[in-house]
Amino acid sequence: MESFAYTPLPHRIIFGRGSIRKLPQCLEELGFRRPLVLSTPQQVDQAKQITTILEPHMEATWVFSEATMHTPLDITEKALQFCQEKQPDALVSIGGGSTTGLGKAISFRKGIYHIAIPTTYAGSEVTPILGETVDGVKTTQTNLSILPKTVIYDVDLTLTLPLSISLTSLVNALAHAVEALYAPNINPMVSLMATEGVKSLARGAYELLDDANSISARSTCQYGAWLCGTCLGSVGMSLHHKLCHILGGSFNLPHAETHTIILLYALADGDALRGLNTLLRKLGVPRSLGSIGFKETDIDKAADLAVSKSYPNPRDIDRDLIREVIRRAWAGVEAIADL
Repeated sequence: MESFAYTPLPHRIIFGRGSIRKLPQCLEELGFRRPLVLSTPQQVDQAKQITTILEPHMEATWVFSEATMHTPLDITEKALQFCQEKQPDALVSIGGGSTTGLGKAISFRKGIYHIAIPTTYAGSEVTPILGETVDGVKTTQTNLSILPKTVIYDVDLTLTLPLSISLTSLVNALAHAVEALYAPNINPMVSLMATEGVKSLARGAYELLDDANSISARSTCQYGAWLCGTCLGSVGMSLHHKLCHILGGSFNLPHAETHTIILLYALADGDALRGLNTLLRKLGVPRSLGSIGFKETDIDKAADLAVSKSYPNPRDIDRDLIREVIRRAWAGVEAIADL
């Protein structure tokens, strides 16, 4: 047995159908009475659902509903000003990675307790990683104070997620586990979680194709997403996540779709490619960056950004290699292990 180090993440996980009803108790046990609920503009109704649950138990509640992709700094600053005016003592983020990211950004700066309630399979809720976009450049930092301290997984909150978005979100989660398995600081615990997470996501994805409203399928997907997100939060990121952060932050590409497309090209290993190609074909998810708005003329800029900073990867990275990976992903050509 090789030597390893493993440090469990210091947070509380509450999992189960109907568990959203435990939110008031969670806040009261910690002495919080003035929560601010965060959402995107598209999820205001779910935010109001949360405040309806909270209002009988709390002194005051508010909603800030301007979270957006890639956590742009100007939105964070606007939310911080809102916090300055209202003085909430806790944050409750409901949604996917966009809302969770805003909650992290506020919590990290203000030290406010953060409860995350995910409605997708993004996994951001269980990582101590904050990605923010400033002037078209996305940067990331890792700090345990970024990690949401409580996460509530309630499968009922995922039932309104359209099937197409559900499937790309699942592949996004899958990417966390895949990259964790070749991380330089992998350990037996993360390896077990990653393997179980991949199995759960694949099983749940196939079940969702048969019945998008299946509670069993969505619970399985949520369980897998928790495991895969925890993997990402426990080990380092490599080429796949680096490229996705660049493509999302600098070119404003949708997060889950970008992960879905890049995964095959970043991995490019024979056995894994066969399995992933089979899965992605059956899911019918986007397969080219061009189809989601990335321009061929931006390939060189993306390649330059990708090699501007070093990061751990099993294989040495050079610009020509990165450029070809991005070009193939833009064109959507078959991913093969020949680079």
